[in-house]
Amino acid sequence: MKFENVVLGVLATRPFHGYDLMKWFDLEGQFIRSNTHHSQIYRELARMVKNGLVEFEIDPREGKPDAKVYRITEMGKQVLLAWVRSPYVPTSRFQDADFNTRFSFTVALDLEAALTVVETELSYRRAQVATTRVRKRGVVGVQPIEGFDTSRYQRYGEQMHYFGADSVDRWMDWLESIRTAIVAELATLDATTDTDSEERTA
Repeated sequence: MKFENVVLGVLATRPFHGYDLMKWFDLEGQFIRSNTHHSQIYRELARMVKNGLVEFEIDPREGKPDAKVYRITEMGKQVLLAWVRSPYVPTSRFQDADFNTRFSFTVALDLEAALTVVETELSYRRAQVATTRVRKRGVVGVQPIEGFDTSRYQRYGEQMHYFGADSVDRWMDWLESIRTAIVAELATLDATTDTDSEERTA
């Protein structure tokens, strides 16, 4: 997941002062990118301004240094839309930041693309569960180093497995519910579009 796409997605919500954008990454953004440093944000903004994806205007501050207000450009919007509509490739770990970031911006910009993201994720998790849930687990045929407690490793490993299996099942249930909600919303939008078309031709 490119940092550029995340910044574009955030700027699609509203213009940001550089400082406010830093605060966003410190709070909401921590669930998308771990330990995003402020210098990374400003370097990325400078690069995106240079490439025409973002622009800024100066916000004069009396008695303080002037601030820059960054906003997405039309070119930036097209790059963002190209990303949300591009093929989504699930990662091996469920509930990874790749899905969460992609879905949160896509559902706000293109509902049909968001449905594809959800269905792709759901299909991948179902296949993953089908192939890994029944795998042999444990420590068979190993030669551990001195001090490595294989019994404890196996006991707690099983607890992690059960927790993970339950979490994946709940994740797939959530994806199913989101898929149902999006399908219903798309049907409503289609019905509204059909009604508007009929009224214009009447």
